[in-house]
Amino acid sequence: MNAQPRYTIAYSGFAPLNTDIFIADADGHNPKPFLAHPAQDFNASFSRDGNWIVFTSERSGSAEIYRAHPDGTALEQLTDDPSFDDQAALSPDGRTLAFISSRSGHAELWTLDLPTRKLRNITNHAGGHFRPAWSPDGQWIAISSDRDSPKPRRPDGFELIQQTEIYVLHSDGSGLRRLTHTNSYAGSPSWSPDGTQIVFYRASFEDVIRISDPWHLRATTQIAIVDVASGEEKELTQGKGEKWSPQWLDGGRIGYFRGGPEGGAEFLRLDAEGRNAGSGARGEFNSPHWSPDGRKMIYYRDIGQNWPPVVETPSKDARFRLLRTGIFPSFSPAGDRLVFTNGQAALSHNGLLEVSIDGSNRWLIHDDLERNTTAPNWSPTGDWIAFGLGGAFQGFLGTGRVTATIALIRPDGSGLRELTHGDRNDGFPSWSPDGKRLAFRTADKFGKGLRIADVETGEIKVLTEGDHTDNFPDWSPKGDWICFTSNREDNDYEIYLIHPDGTGLKRLTHLPGNDAHSTWSPDGEWIAFSSGRAGFKDETALHPHNPQSYGEITVMRADGSELTALTDNPWEDATPRWAPLKNK
Repeated sequence: MNAQPRYTIAYSGFAPLNTDIFIADADGHNPKPFLAHPAQDFNASFSRDGNWIVFTSERSGSAEIYRAHPDGTALEQLTDDPSFDDQAALSPDGRTLAFISSRSGHAELWTLDLPTRKLRNITNHAGGHFRPAWSPDGQWIAISSDRDSPKPRRPDGFELIQQTEIYVLHSDGSGLRRLTHTNSYAGSPSWSPDGTQIVFYRASFEDVIRISDPWHLRATTQIAIVDVASGEEKELTQGKGEKWSPQWLDGGRIGYFRGGPEGGAEFLRLDAEGRNAGSGARGEFNSPHWSPDGRKMIYYRDIGQNWPPVVETPSKDARFRLLRTGIFPSFSPAGDRLVFTNGQAALSHNGLLEVSIDGSNRWLIHDDLERNTTAPNWSPTGDWIAFGLGGAFQGFLGTGRVTATIALIRPDGSGLRELTHGDRNDGFPSWSPDGKRLAFRTADKFGKGLRIADVETGEIKVLTEGDHTDNFPDWSPKGDWICFTSNREDNDYEIYLIHPDGTGLKRLTHLPGNDAHSTWSPDGEWIAFSSGRAGFKDETALHPHNPQSYGEITVMRADGSELTALTDNPWEDATPRWAPLKNK
């Protein structure tokens, strides 16, 4: 008999609520669910003979590759590994599956020989590799990859921005060759029927930033082709709007998905120099793929509606139960209630939502129409909830002069009190174990860093200071340490510890990518945080409105050892917080 998990961690996941796959006419009309399931299903494609559909599903827990006939019969699971498996494509002869997997610790191109079930990593490179497509003769695989990316960051931000190009390589991993040189963004390759050209979508660095902005900014991408032999590139489309996921169809046509409020299925005719060949149904068609006979299209979309979620999700370590919730969750001391913000992005307008542990009895206890609410934290004594009130994500003072304060409110929504005041930007409060002090992040005209405030008197003391950025403090349950995020030693953000008196500073993580949102387990044995060490697992532009489509919930011992990732997917998982331990 399996033991129950000792720990529960609530976190915010920026995945869709419930993606289902649909099969429709070629123009997107008359959609019907394909093997609908409560778990996430996505990224489906037809086999070359049209007899199979391969797709990704989390119905068994982790993301695995399945196949079934177009009528839904003969469902078969093809991969079985706790890591992330996705973006599968069958070879023209149907014997080999190419797919993306994080089994090596980052997104690589793998193949699975279906008769023998032999697996092979064919990229063996720490960069990210995405969206494989077989050449018509089965000799080559085209992919997009960020393996040569300079790893730029969002202007005036900390988020890493992806930069991808199109590559081709043999199915044994040999002959790798870079085809495009956009020095910005190229993705989702698809071969021409004669194997001489590849169609893809391209975007500027600025447009990828706009696509990933949580404010739903509109951007422009174009459909282009590259000659496989010469590397010569040519744009096929013009004009504004996002254009994604092109596929070469019969009769010299290319199908793709156009984003935006009026978006939907679109078609080009190549023999007319990219002239529009008609529009299909309007709506969301994520990762569309057309059948070989051109009569059907398969795609996925989010059908979930109940935001914010409170739902248990799979964990890669049975000791740690995971609960996906709204952003910045915090448990009551009794563990029977949760508080979190109610928006879909932390920098958009949020109120404070309090719910029972099963997600019922939802109650908006605070909503300031002019000021945003972020990072609530329930006091150890249960009588207060502290939170940031103002523009915590909208720049430090001196960059837009955005102010924010640390506020307190009773769990019943009464007694609102602002603890800090003035021309400053304060946020992300964490209680001392006795409930008498709060650690928080600040920036004002005198500097920036971590501070500690006396809850009764409002007196503020400096904990850290400097030109670097310190953020997301969390007080240990024993009161002897505060963990936090900082970029003080290199360009990445890492997890640090410091005593509340400002002594004993030490760095815990030395990982690639950003590490943030660290938080202590109730017994002080573990620290959970969001880690970007695995990098991207898909093309950023295919995940709109998410400024950092990377990051997994990760735990480590308080000394930095026993590093263990609990989630593994192409979306951002962040803001973890531990539930109180139940008496055994």
